[in-house]
Amino acid sequence: MNISTSSNNISLRAGVDEAGRGPLAGPVVVAAVILDPARPIAGLDDSKKLSEKRREALYPQIVECALAHCVIVVEAEEIDRLNIFQATMAGMSRAVAGLAPAAQEALVDGNKLPKDLPCPGRAIVGGDALEPAISAASILAKVTRDRLMVALDASHPGYGFAVHKGYPTPAHLAALQRLGPCTQHRRSFAPVRLLLDQATLFPDDPGC
Repeated sequence: MNISTSSNNISLRAGVDEAGRGPLAGPVVVAAVILDPARPIAGLDDSKKLSEKRREALYPQIVECALAHCVIVVEAEEIDRLNIFQATMAGMSRAVAGLAPAAQEALVDGNKLPKDLPCPGRAIVGGDALEPAISAASILAKVTRDRLMVALDASHPGYGFAVHKGYPTPAHLAALQRLGPCTQHRRSFAPVRLLLDQATLFPDDPGC
């Protein structure tokens, strides 16, 4: 579906993607981007396929050249309250709603669409490697989240957030077992929930 403005014939189509659905700690970050056909950006791709250095180089180009962009941070508390799927869908709707000019269509990476998108949408499996606008959104979301996790590493030392970004690596799981969950850990995720349950059942266990 190709919707264009009557005044300038530019299709206001937003790419939408997230970063951070799988980690045990930290927010999920969602971005929406409307690219400007008159200002193409070379090298856009799925953020997971790009090096950190390349993502960091593309980030300011996207911010400068895009017609519109919006980044939404959904904190761990909301993830626990809604569940990770619903929290991600809510973040996607907010990101699209935050675009100015408004999107006329949203291209969402994955196979599900938020129910309350403010415009028509299409879900595209593997869209972050197929649609440049989704690639741009994936880069903004990934870079933003990585920076946030580095900041959280400073305020919550010992977990290694700057290295593993909250994902359930062996080092993170070992730190979680040693230190217990911090305020940034997602209580609804099994490894964290099991530790909390263990601490409740065995409050004097030094391993909790």
